[in-house]
Amino acid sequence: MTTILILFVFMNLDTILKTGHCTDTRDQVLSITPTTQKQVDILKNVSSHYETALWQPVSPEYIKEETQVHLFVPGNSSGIIKNLLRTHGITHEYAIYDWINRTTHDNPDTVKLILVGSSYEKRPLYALKLSLNNRPNKKAMWIDCGIHAREWVAPAFCLWFVHHSLSFYKVNKDITHILDNLDVYVLPVLNPDGYKYTWTKNRMWRKNRSQNNANNCIGVDLNRNFDANWCTEGASHDPCSEIYCGSFPESEPESQAVADFLRSNKDLVQLYLSIHSYSQMLLFPYSCTLEEAENHSDLLEMAQEAAQAIRRYYRNTYSYGPGGKTIYLAPGGSDDWAYNLGIKYSFTFELQDRGRYGFLLPTSHISRACNEALIAVKIIALKVIEKTQAATSSPQTV
Repeated sequence: MTTILILFVFMNLDTILKTGHCTDTRDQVLSITPTTQKQVDILKNVSSHYETALWQPVSPEYIKEETQVHLFVPGNSSGIIKNLLRTHGITHEYAIYDWINRTTHDNPDTVKLILVGSSYEKRPLYALKLSLNNRPNKKAMWIDCGIHAREWVAPAFCLWFVHHSLSFYKVNKDITHILDNLDVYVLPVLNPDGYKYTWTKNRMWRKNRSQNNANNCIGVDLNRNFDANWCTEGASHDPCSEIYCGSFPESEPESQAVADFLRSNKDLVQLYLSIHSYSQMLLFPYSCTLEEAENHSDLLEMAQEAAQAIRRYYRNTYSYGPGGKTIYLAPGGSDDWAYNLGIKYSFTFELQDRGRYGFLLPTSHISRACNEALIAVKIIALKVIEKTQAATSSPQTV
């Protein structure tokens, strides 16, 4: 069967601008590289005779083999187009780089593209810096998504959070206050190699795709690879294990890239958020030990308020607490490492659901998952701003 990989990005355009909510009707950007003349002919027909917009090349006549095609498909046409492509044996996978590039291009004054590093298979690790004003001495928050490949709803939230922030700055008072006081760094996919693998080979893949020279087992659990009680109880030295910690802390280029960036910016970043799925939990340090964090009461207060707001507005229950006591011991996690670095407000969100669908969360659930995570991010970010500003402005005693 002839196959084209269609890299598409979900963008909630008109609906987000009008309502601020995720929906199931999405415009899509298809990035397609035809490899045969038959595929070229199909794409020419689709771009000429259906409700689409050809972004690249400028005209269907320039579509040719081994040349990338970018096709915008409005949400009301996506089903017809995808069925047509499927009929001709054309498969697709979810991708994010085109969306990242276009968001940066369309918002040159407020969005900066930062190359944090690269993956094992040399895919770029791009973070978007949202800076909505030039206030001096601004602090920052960091959000990363997709450290575990199969947790698809996590990257979806990161992209949606960026779009929501850009759309509702100066419209929604909470997001405006957050962006007035904090720059935001968003890394949509921390594990791009594993993420691609879940679209092409194994939907349930968790780790990255690094090769172990000692045996045939592939991959390291990147959330066991940070230097926080590395490879103690809750991680494994076995390269074939799903929770393999790697050969040493930060042995993987993905975890090292994030750690290097945060080390370089530790005086700026006040809030660290890592987005996962599933189980509906708001977790904070520690996960690598049963000891309590120094500011346990602050972290507990924030997580509790966020969980209560989710319960109030969306009638959904999120557990909360330190990771090691709330779920299980998980040494080498990014949130514990960030906390030990000095980022004293550090959280891991586990989004929907509680196990009915698990990693296979249906599209119909994405809207609520996005909005639940957003309200938690807002509450915690606002609390961090309040507490850090109060600490800065409090009078010094002699």
